[in-house]
Amino acid sequence: MSIRDVYIVDAVRTPIGKFGGALASVRPDDLAAHVVRALVDRSPALDPARVDDVYFGDANGAGEDNRDVARMAVLLAGLPVTVPGVTVNRLCGSGLEAVIQAARAIALGDASVAIAGGVESMSRAPWVLQKPERAFPAGHQQLHSTTLGWRMTNPKMPAEWTVALGEGAELVADKHGITREQQDAFALASHRKAAEAWAKGLYDDEVVPYPGVELTRDECIRDNTSMEALAKLKPAFRPEGGTVTPGNSSPLNDGAAALLLVDEDGLRETGREPLARIRTSAVTGIEPQLFGLGPVAAVRRALEKAGRSFADLTTFELNEAFAAQSLGCLAEWPELDPEIVNPRGGAVAIGHPLGASGARLAGSVAHQLAAAGSGTGLAALCIGVGQGLALVLER
Repeated sequence: MSIRDVYIVDAVRTPIGKFGGALASVRPDDLAAHVVRALVDRSPALDPARVDDVYFGDANGAGEDNRDVARMAVLLAGLPVTVPGVTVNRLCGSGLEAVIQAARAIALGDASVAIAGGVESMSRAPWVLQKPERAFPAGHQQLHSTTLGWRMTNPKMPAEWTVALGEGAELVADKHGITREQQDAFALASHRKAAEAWAKGLYDDEVVPYPGVELTRDECIRDNTSMEALAKLKPAFRPEGGTVTPGNSSPLNDGAAALLLVDEDGLRETGREPLARIRTSAVTGIEPQLFGLGPVAAVRRALEKAGRSFADLTTFELNEAFAAQSLGCLAEWPELDPEIVNPRGGAVAIGHPLGASGARLAGSVAHQLAAAGSGTGLAALCIGVGQGLALVLER
């Protein structure tokens, strides 16, 4: 059996909304449907019935994104009911996992045309209540927020594994001697690059605003922030001696992203030039509390499988869950030129809607390669509970 080439024909995303912000009134299944519909509309030569499957990443799934949000997106987007959909969950890597699974299906000949993406509404993530162990309890019951992080933790888990995500970032800062000032400088650069990219129109080809919502740009970008302003923010996880603050961490967000993937036959049917070709991917594990360093081994493995090195990369989208963990990863890749990392800003500024971020990164790399005309790009994320995921694209 021959392995087929897999091409990214197009990639779109919503502007990323802030927690409780402009997109908070929009259901996650509607966000997902919007990017699916936009993607199909941008390739009018392609019969929507030719879409063999829709893969969507979703890290929560406890609220309006329940019951297979990928299939819901297909139906709400008005695609033929014959188009199926599957939802995948690799926490922060869910959107990229969806892209990888769709690409794998096409490479093996199980599909010719697929849509892959991700969605998250952290604003609308519900509180959940566990069922009581016995009927008619007299005492109070606890509600758990599903917005982010550990909940209903299994007591068999070692305590050092189940620290808060921000404490995990502090541990990475400890490990690599990363200072508060370095983290704030990284955050400031992220905001400046994102603001500049928007001002130059670099996101015009991929961002599709949600109809009826007054949001045309990522909502969390702070154009006028400064080192002085960032320095005033208090540590969020270690009151004494902490370095991780709201200013050098990714915020809570809402948004969706989607990519159109095809083989050679599907490419001819779209009548379009592809943005990029998918080369290889890799996933690895690490101690849960050091999740922020998860991409380190995954990126090296993906490059090795592709027969490439850091010197071959022209762009690299690394998800900025925290400035500390991003800097920790960069410290372990001394061969990498940091200037090619997140050239259009990263998640500290743009935002991190968990299930959508991986698809956003892959789409951004594809658009950057298309704009450059050639090159090798990489998308990678750290993942809560200790994993890393990476994808290599080429043009």
